[in-house]
Amino acid sequence: MEWTLEVVAVPVTDLDRAKAFYRDRCGFRADVDASFFEGVGRFVQLTPPGSHCSIVLESGLPDSPGRPRMLPGALQGLQLCVTDIEAARAELAGRGVEVTPVLHVGAAGWAAGRGEEKWNAFLFFQDPDGNGWTVQEAPAPLSER
Repeated sequence: MEWTLEVVAVPVTDLDRAKAFYRDRCGFRADVDASFFEGVGRFVQLTPPGSHCSIVLESGLPDSPGRPRMLPGALQGLQLCVTDIEAARAELAGRGVEVTPVLHVGAAGWAAGRGEEKWNAFLFFQDPDGNGWTVQEAPAPLSER
């Protein structure tokens, strides 16, 4: 049996503002914007370009069994991978996202620029609620090399 990660819930305060941020500034595809039942909860599902995993923004839904509700801004460390970190940074910055310079991690911590290893180039940004994202340059999949 395969287990696939398909959706990650991102806690936000304003669905419309968050939807606009992820769609217009981050370039995510808006897949769904719907209510479960008349007047009870709404969810918005968006997918990063090329990803098989989506995010869902939700409001007014009851807590799920076994999953306490997170506060907006509490989700940190979501990670997107790209094959060209400079192009990703230029695209996000060009769309108005406040994004860090390209950084790498070394023995002394984070430093400016790319690291020597192909995987060691990152940038960071936050959504309007403070949920934190990491973008990492990763080598192209073997099928594309």
